[in-house]
Amino acid sequence: MGAVWLAAAFGSAFAGEADVVGVDIRPSGDGTFRIDVTVRHADTGWDHYADRWEVVAPDGAVLGVRVLLHPHVDEQPFTRSLSGVRIPQGIRTIRVRARDKADGYGGRETVVSVPGR
Repeated sequence: MGAVWLAAAFGSAFAGEADVVGVDIRPSGDGTFRIDVTVRHADTGWDHYADRWEVVAPDGAVLGVRVLLHPHVDEQPFTRSLSGVRIPQGIRTIRVRARDKADGYGGRETVVSVPGR
């Protein structure tokens, strides 16, 4: 009984970090890209949920941010898109990372090639 109480009392502490489990990047034709990112996180509610993901250049510059405005408790993993991302011409790969409200960054990141480069 004690273990059940412990899990219930501290459930949000065990939600873990937000992991990027899929990335699809496509040119938009106007020099920008549309990026679809799939994130997995054991969202527990408003206090502990995946609240954003970022597109990062190899030098650490943030090229795009998708803010996630609510928990996805019953939708895991989930995919959200960001259009209009400008990736400078010399960049051949990007890194995508996700953040959760309680733990910040630290989950699985994904590196993908920029199409046409």
